[in-house]
Amino acid sequence: MDSAGGSVKGVRLVVGLGNPGPAYDNTRHNIGFALVDRLVRGGWREKGRALVGEGNVAGNPTMLLKPQTFMNLSGEAVAPVVQFHKIEPAVIVVAHDDIDLPLGVVRLKLGGGDGGHNGLKSVTQHLGPDYVRLRLGVGRPQAGGVGAPREVADWVLARFDRAEGGVVEEELKRGIEALELLARDGLKAAQNRFNR
Repeated sequence: MDSAGGSVKGVRLVVGLGNPGPAYDNTRHNIGFALVDRLVRGGWREKGRALVGEGNVAGNPTMLLKPQTFMNLSGEAVAPVVQFHKIEPAVIVVAHDDIDLPLGVVRLKLGGGDGGHNGLKSVTQHLGPDYVRLRLGVGRPQAGGVGAPREVADWVLARFDRAEGGVVEEELKRGIEALELLARDGLKAAQNRFNR
C-alpha cells in the first residue's frame, strides 16, 4: 500500500492504547481503550499479551486490539499480532490520548515522533514509525486549577469528571467517524475534515 503523499487508505487493525485493569477505567490515558470498546462486536478474547476483537469500519471487517502490558510496553503486545497476520504499518491505526490537544479534539497523523507518549514510543520501537495515529485530545492540567492534578502523569491517570463525560462521548464518536472516513476515502480526506 502506498503511503506517500497521504494516500493511505484502508484500516486493517485499530490498536487502542491504555492500561489494563479496573483501576484505570475512564482515565484520560485509557481513552484509546474506550474507543475500541465502542467498535468491538462479540467481545474480547485473550491472544498473547493483548485482548483481540473484531469490529467493522466503513463496512470492512477490522481487527481490534487492546495491549495488556501496561502503556510503556504496548509494542510488545502489538508486534506479535502484526507479525502473525502480516499487517503493513500503513493500515494500522493507533488510538491514543494526547495532552497537546484540548478535550474533544480529534486529529489524524501518519508517522512522526512520539511526543513523549510512552505507549507510542513502545509501538514505534517494535513497528517503526509509519503507522497512523488517531490523536484523542485530553488537554493539559491547569496550574492552580481547583482539585486538578498538576503533574502530567497524575493528570493522564486521573478519571474524567462528570462534567467532561458528554464531551468525551462526542470525541469518541468523532474518532470513529475519522476512522470511517480514513478507511473509505483515505488519510488526506480524513485529515482535511478533522485536522482543521
